[in-house]
Amino acid sequence: MTYQGEPHYAHGSAERMGVLLLNLGTPDEPTTPALRRYLKQFLSDPRVIEVNKFLWWPILNLIILNTRPAKSAAAYRAVWSRYDEGSPLLTIARAQQRGLQKRLSQQMAGPVSVALGMRYGNPSVASALAELRDAGARRIVVVPLYPQYAAATTASSFDAVFDELKTWRWMPELRLINHYHRDENYLNALAACVREHIAEHGMPQKLLMSFHGVPQRYLLSGDPYHCECQVTGRLLAERLGLTPDQWMVTFQSRFGREEWLRPYTDETMKILPGQGIKHIAVICPGFSADCLETIEEIGQENREYFEHAGGETYHYIPALNERDDHLDGLARLIRRHTQGWSEDTDFDAWADEQERAKVRAHAFTMGAAQ
Repeated sequence: MTYQGEPHYAHGSAERMGVLLLNLGTPDEPTTPALRRYLKQFLSDPRVIEVNKFLWWPILNLIILNTRPAKSAAAYRAVWSRYDEGSPLLTIARAQQRGLQKRLSQQMAGPVSVALGMRYGNPSVASALAELRDAGARRIVVVPLYPQYAAATTASSFDAVFDELKTWRWMPELRLINHYHRDENYLNALAACVREHIAEHGMPQKLLMSFHGVPQRYLLSGDPYHCECQVTGRLLAERLGLTPDQWMVTFQSRFGREEWLRPYTDETMKILPGQGIKHIAVICPGFSADCLETIEEIGQENREYFEHAGGETYHYIPALNERDDHLDGLARLIRRHTQGWSEDTDFDAWADEQERAKVRAHAFTMGAAQ
């Protein structure tokens, strides 16, 4: 193993806290080659596809990567031009990064830097960590923006962090946020979204809470994701005062022939009108930012399923994105997980210029390069 050095390190340099925001990722552009690169990285992750790699390799490389990229690129092109940076997820994630940087700079006792990394694609986790390292962050809180824990998302993001840090000689102190599916501020922000929607569009007959699906066997293998989605759904319904027949949890975005978590969102859309449900609203509590799966799949594709089955009124309630209450809640979550760091007397001493000057002077007398 050859470890990376710290080319910008200087004796007595100031230290700060770092915040690493992580999300799933996005292709660099809405083209077939870019989608092929992105999907290859995504679908090669053993946390995402838990099958024998020798069986999966020919399926991925000979079938999926020769058929799916063109279709996915067309879907991305349909939503790409609406956002400043092309990619909806990247545009929103950058706004979230800026909003949290502003809040934490005002609220934390010492200096703080917020960096953004994507598990797949760019900006990479490695580049985000390097950004924090070069800013002097010796303590980093890792914040995957997935409210509900799943091995395929949260754990995979941690894998990427650890894989990069394996190459560093001087590793930072870390704290990891596993989930926040029942966090009060997160739930209150979701409830506010729904209330605002009802005030503008009226009360739907049913509120669907659509979460990204995973294979059923992941649940049977001990993944808590399904349970945490159900907890979020129940707590949100309680805040809104909904009766059991006014809401339901569903799961979207499945692919392949394997059984996934049920009920499926698309099949539910086709059934509800026949049950007399003609007015629905859909919210996706597991997505911290709107992306292809919410804008195109929920906002357009599932709307068509519902309307073709006889539904009359369909609304998608946008993700929390860069709402003030969302970012305020995330800032509080980060501050809660960094308790003790700002009160650490050793860290405070290192922030003192006089103390750092003594460290530099002593290092130079010992022969350190100036």
